[in-house]
Parts: sequence; C-alpha cells; structure tokens
Amino acid sequence: MTTQAAAEPEHYRLDAAASTFKVQAFAGGLLSAFGHDPVFGVNDFQGEVQFVAGSFANASLKLVVKANSLAVVNDIKGKDRQDIERTMRNDVLETAKYPEIVFESNNVAVSRAANDRFRARMIGNLTLHGVTQKNISLNCDVTLTAEGVRAKGGFALRQTDYNIKLVSVAGGTLKIKNEVKGAFDILARRAQ
Repeated sequence: MTTQAAAEPEHYRLDAAASTFKVQAFAGGLLSAFGHDPVFGVNDFQGEVQFVAGSFANASLKLVVKANSLAVVNDIKGKDRQDIERTMRNDVLETAKYPEIVFESNNVAVSRAANDRFRARMIGNLTLHGVTQKNISLNCDVTLTAEGVRAKGGFALRQTDYNIKLVSVAGGTLKIKNEVKGAFDILARRAQ
C-alpha cells in the first residue's frame, strides 16, 4: 500500500433509520404556562462523513435535512399537533419554498477522549430558510464502532438569524421563543 493510498479518506453515509435527531421550540409570553414546547423529530435526512482513518485528517460532514420531514414527537395530541405541524411547515420553515436545510463543514478539529471515543468540533455553513450563516460551530462526542461512526451532541440557534418569523397567537400573549435547541445521536455507516 502506498502512502498516498493510505491517506485517502474513508467515506461514511448517514443512516437516518438508525439515528435520532430532534429540535425543540419553547413557548414564551404571558400565557406560556398554557402553551406547548413542541419537540420535532427530523425524520428524513442524508449526508456523508469522511476522514482519514487513524488521524481524522481531511475530516468533513455534509448533512441535508428534508424540511418537510419534521414532525411533532412529544405528547401533543389531536388538533394542537396538526396545527403546530402545519404552522411549522407553512409559516415558520416555509418548506414549499425552502425544502432543504443543509450543514456543510469547512473545518473539523478532533481530540481523543478514550480508545475509540473522540470529541469533535465542526465549523461550517448552515443554510436554513434560504439564509446561509457561516462559521456555525457544532460540538459532538464521536465513537468508532463496528457499525461505523456514531456522533452525539446538541446545538442551539436563533430563528431570526435565518429570517424566520416568530410565531405568536392570542394577540402575542403566547409565542415561540427565538432560540430553538437540537439534539442528535447519528450513525454513519461505511460507504460501500
């Protein structure tokens, strides 16, 4: 094996079916005690991770989320669930106009935490609602397994940074706060 062949990055594909990815919004305003803090499951995403084995050189991540795939996963029933999902798709994310959410890294730093466990910091561009924010930082714990690469972490973002209008009802006495939080536990399997 030549040195050049040894330095070729390995490719992994994200496996949405073996992963969990959630985003939570929070109610605010005078009537927030009566509102919901909806948790949305991200059900359709794909992407690729690549890095040179053993060194994590040339590491990168590309993640593409189908915006229309977000669905309420916490205990909100019936009409409220339907109204929240419709509002999220039509008024907040405007999924017909902006069907994809894309994160693409341009800098990845990895440090070893234990034998097959690492801490990663990915910096990249996030395109959401037609707006691209640069130098978004994403931190996660990474584990190398027989299945592939598993990454667990969280993030927060402000909706107004992406020109998303904040939803309110009842004359503004119940509204969704600007910051939403996400959590993920994503498996990437070695590409064939």
